[in-house]
Amino acid sequence: MGNSPFLSEAHEVLREEVRKFAESEIKPLAAKLDEGEIFSEELTAKMGEMGFFGIQAPKELGGRNLDTLSYIIIVEELARVDSSQAATVASVNSLGIAPILKYGTDAQKKRLIPPLCSGKKIWAFGLTEENAGSDAMGTETTARLENGEWIINGTKTHITNSASAISGGVTLQAVTGERNGRKKLSAIIVERGTPGFTTERITGKLMWRASDTGRLYFKDCRVPEENLLGEEGQGGRIMLNTLDSGRLSIAAIGLGLARGAMEASLEHAKKREQFGQPISKFQAIGFKLADMDMKIELARNTLYNACWKKDNNIQFARDAAIAKLYTSEIAREIADEAVQIHGAAGLFKPHPVERFYRDQRLLQIGEGTSEILRMVISRYLGA
Repeated sequence: MGNSPFLSEAHEVLREEVRKFAESEIKPLAAKLDEGEIFSEELTAKMGEMGFFGIQAPKELGGRNLDTLSYIIIVEELARVDSSQAATVASVNSLGIAPILKYGTDAQKKRLIPPLCSGKKIWAFGLTEENAGSDAMGTETTARLENGEWIINGTKTHITNSASAISGGVTLQAVTGERNGRKKLSAIIVERGTPGFTTERITGKLMWRASDTGRLYFKDCRVPEENLLGEEGQGGRIMLNTLDSGRLSIAAIGLGLARGAMEASLEHAKKREQFGQPISKFQAIGFKLADMDMKIELARNTLYNACWKKDNNIQFARDAAIAKLYTSEIAREIADEAVQIHGAAGLFKPHPVERFYRDQRLLQIGEGTSEILRMVISRYLGA
């Protein structure tokens, strides 16, 4: 990786810093947090102290003002050890801070972003409903303007960073009227503690069990008119722009997870002996490891190139879709082969490969399903 044209010395120093933190602070706790479905506020606070939140936010708001690739490296290195912690960081940065930073007023930025950069608060992005997700126009949550207040009614589900005690609130998408016979979607900020806004933690997850996931309920929930993010009717654009950037961080989780699974497999294959020699000496295993290395290299270059385009103000939406689709696919393939290389040992908790195998499954669904991403890419082809 040191020879990558995308990486500077500062990037490599940052990678080493994050890796040491992940190995020393997260790795010893990962299996326990996963098994108990524990969202750790303490670990989140430590990640805040390390500067993992607000990576691209300006320094005057408490951020680090670093480039996209720095952000992606942080998420990648966290996911190499534990996808749950990587997901917490990715969600706060891409879905929480980024849209407020891009579309928010100065007052919204000054009030909301500093606590998120510190890790004292986390933030949610409320898009998904029982009948809305890939089909954003299926949104049923409504917000009507009355006497200078938005009155919100509806439900959101499967929302990351939404139900813990340190969740500061949510930027939600709601129907605020009609335009030319179509729903007018808007983005509205709702802070925790607002009357009529309640949350419920979702447990029993297959993956990311140590992350905070919840259902959100709004019953005649009133927020000031100035809590509108951007302009009324701009919600669809905000959502799509947020997801384009968010796909890079999901791709980083896939890349990091794949690397973690490969490294565990290589270590195991060198130690595990059968028929008088390490199983890494057998061509069947060696070829599996070679394929893993090839896929990771291609995924890394694809993702880093998309980050470079974003930082250089080059259209990157297609590249983000490709990177997210490809890394999620190779994460699945590599996690599967990692279990195969480990044999029975890879099937049992608390082995990290067992957790990698479960955690990768969300990557083909979140921030755009693989099917939706293929549709996005095909449209760029004019198909």
